[in-house]
Amino acid sequence: MTAERIPPDLPVVTAEHTPPDAPVVIVGAGPVGVTAALLLARRGVRTLVLERHHGVYPLPRAVATDDEVHRILQAVGVHEEFAAIARPARGLRLLDARHRVLAEFPRTAQGTHGYPQTSMFDQPELEQVLRTALARTPECELRGGAEVTAVAQDCAGPVQVVYRDDRGEHEVRAAAVLGCHGANSLTRQAVGAAWEDLRFEETWTVIDVRTSLPVRSWEGVEQICDPHRPGTFMRVGEDRYRWEFRLPDGAELDEERLRQLVAPWVDLAPGADFEVVRQAQYTFRARIADRWRRGRVFLLGDAAHLTPPFIGQGLCAGLRDAYNLSWKLARILRQGGDDRLLDTYESERRPHARHVIRLAVAMGWAMTGGQDGAAALRPVALNAAVRIPGLTELAVRDLSPALTAGPLVRRRFRVGGRDPVGRLGPQPWVTAEGRRVRLDDLLGDGFAVLAAAPLSPWLRTVTDSLGARTVLVTALDDDGSLAAWLRAAHADAVLLRPDRVVMDLVPAGGRDFGGRADWAPLLHTTRAPRPFPSQRTVGTSLLRSSRR
Repeated sequence: MTAERIPPDLPVVTAEHTPPDAPVVIVGAGPVGVTAALLLARRGVRTLVLERHHGVYPLPRAVATDDEVHRILQAVGVHEEFAAIARPARGLRLLDARHRVLAEFPRTAQGTHGYPQTSMFDQPELEQVLRTALARTPECELRGGAEVTAVAQDCAGPVQVVYRDDRGEHEVRAAAVLGCHGANSLTRQAVGAAWEDLRFEETWTVIDVRTSLPVRSWEGVEQICDPHRPGTFMRVGEDRYRWEFRLPDGAELDEERLRQLVAPWVDLAPGADFEVVRQAQYTFRARIADRWRRGRVFLLGDAAHLTPPFIGQGLCAGLRDAYNLSWKLARILRQGGDDRLLDTYESERRPHARHVIRLAVAMGWAMTGGQDGAAALRPVALNAAVRIPGLTELAVRDLSPALTAGPLVRRRFRVGGRDPVGRLGPQPWVTAEGRRVRLDDLLGDGFAVLAAAPLSPWLRTVTDSLGARTVLVTALDDDGSLAAWLRAAHADAVLLRPDRVVMDLVPAGGRDFGGRADWAPLLHTTRAPRPFPSQRTVGTSLLRSSRR
């Protein structure tokens, strides 16, 4: 076994610890792992990404994302490239067995975050966009054909990662390890996590097609609410389409059966231009890991949670994990934040992911659930439900709920108005100093304050200590939405975290942020930045056993 040294960017050396070979090792170069690497790079943290495959997996998997995640892609600098390969979708339609519309959940061409609320895409194309960005980022190194065989942190020193490639077996010591390599994650063993079953499991046949034939498409997602043969249809690109069916026997489709299944959307004559790019069976599950972290080892994406695809949030949840964790880890590695800051990753993300999974399960039940006596009543119930004023807007909005209260989410009791704390702030186009930009580009990568008036000297001291950029909404030429948002929040100023979640606010007429006593100790420290936690971290013996 060889130990490979990578020039560290954390030159802290003490008598107790030697420096790591790599500040952060990321296991898995899918969208979640590469996004995490790019987000860390923007904050000056070097990463080594280990991927067992040599190239991008060529077949489609995820096909939908929302405007929040498009905003994350903006944070890593690939939003324009993504927009070039994505196709906005009109929303979701629920259809009965005869393809009559039961309910419609529209999505707009520009949501609160500045992008289409739903975009369809081909995952290999997205992965290539992210890999191209990774290749031009000097802080990131990708090693393909590298299969990780052990991850362990047995004390308060580096996390030890063993991997093998064509040249043999290697060991790398890291200040942190991010497990982003899917449901069969070896890193989950290192964390000591077990799956919590959220009681949904169904096997579906997924068919990805490329065709020039005229396909009858609503330009959104269609869900067939037929308990005997539920299905899903969506247009992914100019000539790309996806069908998903829950079939009773699970057998591979022959040409005749495929023609019957897709007949409501396309007339498929023998020899027609209809290329099946992929046909595969997937077992959709609803699961969540009972812990997401041990010491400096973390779980992200499918390693931490699995969701049925009915609301298109699987990949979205993983990229939200990366956005939430990356700035906190960088704060500790580069700026000396307290290690307790890392506790907020699981405490914030796990309840959020659980909510989204349960919503997907509920939607799956409404669309495809059972052949019991209630199945015949569901179309009637759906028709009645969608006529309740504001219900469809509420259902769409709450796909991504506010984060639960905690040290970085200073929620408070409100009488009237909607508390913005724990939610992402809006992102309109603004004009500042003669430039028209998206708000996040003006705010930068760190903390930011949106204020209705100049800050007092005392508040300026607080925000300066965070390195926060302050923007007066009255100085911006926008559509007035930011000022209206502050008024609705009854706030003179709001404090945005680097992931653009509202962390705290100064109430109208107030003098200070309400939760500074909670979050300041986590973000500030008198100690120098350090690569390892000061407390002893209990790990696993995977590494030792791999050497026997």
